[in-house]
Order: sequence, then C-alpha cells, then structure tokens
Amino acid sequence: MDESYYEIINGKRFRLPSMTPAQNQIKGRIMFRIGEHLMANESGYFFSNVDVYFDDENVLVPDLCVVLKEHEQILAERDMVRGAPDMVVEVLSHSTRKKDLTVKKDTYEAHGVREYWIVNPWAKSVTVYLLRDGKYFLDDVYRLFDDKELELLDDDEKADVKTEVPVTICDGLNIPLEFVFSWGY
Repeated sequence: MDESYYEIINGKRFRLPSMTPAQNQIKGRIMFRIGEHLMANESGYFFSNVDVYFDDENVLVPDLCVVLKEHEQILAERDMVRGAPDMVVEVLSHSTRKKDLTVKKDTYEAHGVREYWIVNPWAKSVTVYLLRDGKYFLDDVYRLFDDKELELLDDDEKADVKTEVPVTICDGLNIPLEFVFSWGY
C-alpha cells in the first residue's frame, strides 16, 4: 500500500480513514477563510492532508495546517512540512476521535504547534488550545447554538455565547461558526 495513507504516532503506524462529505466541507470552509486571509496579507501558507514530519517516530497528517511566513524554512524541502506548523486543525471522525483528543494533541503540544483546533461536527463546536510555555491551555470551546438552545439560556448565558472563533496566529481573523457548520451534520 501507498505510505501516504498512513501516519506515524509514537513509532506506530495508523491508517488514515477517508473523510465524509460533511467533514470535508467543514474542513474546506475553515481552510477557505484562513487561506483567504493568508493570501490577502501574504502572511503564510495553508495545507490539507500533508505529512508533518516532527521526527522519525512522529509523522502526522493533520486535516489542515498553517505555516506563517516567518517559519517558512520548515517548507524548504517541499516534500512535506518538516517541523511544527503554527496551527493545526483536526476534524473529528468516529474512527479518529480518540487519537485526535489524546496522542495527536500531546504530539502537537510536545513539538510546539502554537494553536490546535479540534472540530466536532456532531456538537458543532471548535475546541481551541493555545501553547504557552510549552503547554496547551484551553482557550475556549466555541459552539454553534440553534434557536431552541438559545431560548433555554438566561441573559447572562446568552451574553457569553460566542459566534466566531478567533484565529490567534492571524491578526484580526475570526471565523463565524455559522459559516463553518452551515453544511453537514
């Protein structure tokens, strides 16, 4: 089989499953907004499903990764990303959920990925971790509420509802949750 269908995490090979159309649309919408911002500002690069080589024991294939211009040296060989991207996005699936939430998160943290998004298509949420002093800290869980759910919230809870997810590595970029989850589950 073709090696590109696998990733290596802590020395173990894992086969990569195909995405559903809904997961692909969610990923594509995030990629579109980030890519549009990066291109308009000539500030970096975005990739979908490329090998990210950390070391011989860890070659991961995130759903989306972002490399800012100031770190473009990790793209020098052009065959893969060699080092920590500035941002990684993983869209959960039933078969990858556990790895995305645990060993992949730990690997991204250990290798210095500054911003890690875990997108849950079923909960319509984006969990954002930011790296500070070598450790991930939960920034927030951004969730798209439907009208019925909003009706159940009191005024203080409604005031805390966030409708956009800030991309902290990209100054001024916020992605509306409604745009991310407007097609799919």
